[in-house]
Amino acid sequence: MVEPLIQIREVTKKYGTKMVHDGINMPIYKGEILTLMGGSGSGKSVLLRSLIGLEKPDSGSIMFHGQDITKLSEDKLTGIRKRIAYVFQYGALFDSLTIRENLAYPLVEHTKLTEAEINEKVRVTLKKVGLEGTEEQLPADLSGGMQRRVGVARSIIMDPEVILYDEPTTGLDPYNTKQILKIILQLKEQGATSVLVTHDMSSIFAVTDRVAFLRNGKIEALGTAEEIKHTPDPIVRGFIYGETM
Repeated sequence: MVEPLIQIREVTKKYGTKMVHDGINMPIYKGEILTLMGGSGSGKSVLLRSLIGLEKPDSGSIMFHGQDITKLSEDKLTGIRKRIAYVFQYGALFDSLTIRENLAYPLVEHTKLTEAEINEKVRVTLKKVGLEGTEEQLPADLSGGMQRRVGVARSIIMDPEVILYDEPTTGLDPYNTKQILKIILQLKEQGATSVLVTHDMSSIFAVTDRVAFLRNGKIEALGTAEEIKHTPDPIVRGFIYGETM
């Protein structure tokens, strides 16, 4: 048996009387692309944020390299966040900083690289997302899709093991959607593990290895993309294909 890179065990989370997670159990394996799927309010984004310590479960554990990240202090989570990156839905760039300064920020904060080394790493990372040459532009100078790719570039510049994507293709035109999916697949080829939250069904089945379907606080279905695509479960089929249940 292959050991999971991340193991989610009996995770529960409540907001007031609403049970968001009710004993979630799920392994995440090294090098895979896992998609979290489910209706609004099913807890997908909460689970994604829990994987990097932005949300704290009420109980249960999330093990990463033998550490339960739910028990770590904010200082210790800083080290985890160098290894697990979070790509925010709309890039979350600093508007007043150039693209180079946006990408350089985590390197300046967390490494001892020289300015020349940082500039080279920025150039190489922008090239990975097809945006080499945009270093001195401001985010406002770029289209929404390009800004989204810059957000991905900033998230991967520290060479994380795991990348978490919150609705990475929402609102994008077909060209930029294709570019984001291409980047996700390229990172997989380089050994990265990815977890996606998305409502974009075509994106799910274009790139994902496994799908977890969340409903009523639990993982109602978990399987390969093909298994979920052809599931007989009427609830899951209704969500994917809009079939009447």
